[in-house]
Amino acid sequence: MEDFYGEQHRALQQEFDTTKLADRVNERIVLTEIPEQHKAFIESRDLFFLTTIDHRGYPTCSHKGGTPGFIKVLDDQTLAFPSYDGNGMFLSMGNINGNDKVGLLLIDFETPHRVRIHGTASIDQEDSLLQEFPGAELVVRVKITEIFVNCPRYIHKYQRVEASKYAPQPDFEKPVLPQWKRIDDIQDALPERDKEVAAQLGTITAEAYGERVMKGEA
Repeated sequence: MEDFYGEQHRALQQEFDTTKLADRVNERIVLTEIPEQHKAFIESRDLFFLTTIDHRGYPTCSHKGGTPGFIKVLDDQTLAFPSYDGNGMFLSMGNINGNDKVGLLLIDFETPHRVRIHGTASIDQEDSLLQEFPGAELVVRVKITEIFVNCPRYIHKYQRVEASKYAPQPDFEKPVLPQWKRIDDIQDALPERDKEVAAQLGTITAEAYGERVMKGEA
């Protein structure tokens, strides 16, 4: 494993007299393989936050959601998750193609508890796992570099109310049509496969869509 701390970390650790503590924490919690307790936690999640790095060096942080089990632990150093239909920007997926280093933050807001992961990622439109992720366009595989728990004391406690109606289910056949694809001034920019949304539901203005978002109706 590469040195977990760089000079920029060591400088602050020395300034605040936490060098020994940082080394002890590293020794105790930073792992290079996924232990059983982390495996169970990872595969129970229905959301996580993914960080990737773009062509300018900016980190991109993205929320990824699905049904529990949409993140699969394939072995003690590899996990996989689907990339679902989005807004066509492909920021995270494109970033991975340009820079394979990624970070994942998995949080249980009810317990609370969290796990952080660093690794290298790849995407594949024809991955053999694609059939196991209904509605997925791509499969992302992550080779683990480091995995570790974080103290949860600043995590506010929330309760899960309901699952997103857009999250593909195991018996997935046809997705719930996304409201944003009804916006009138993007109709000429949509790929042909997405023009059925406005055809079925009618168009709305960007302002009307914004109102739906604020009301939780999007």
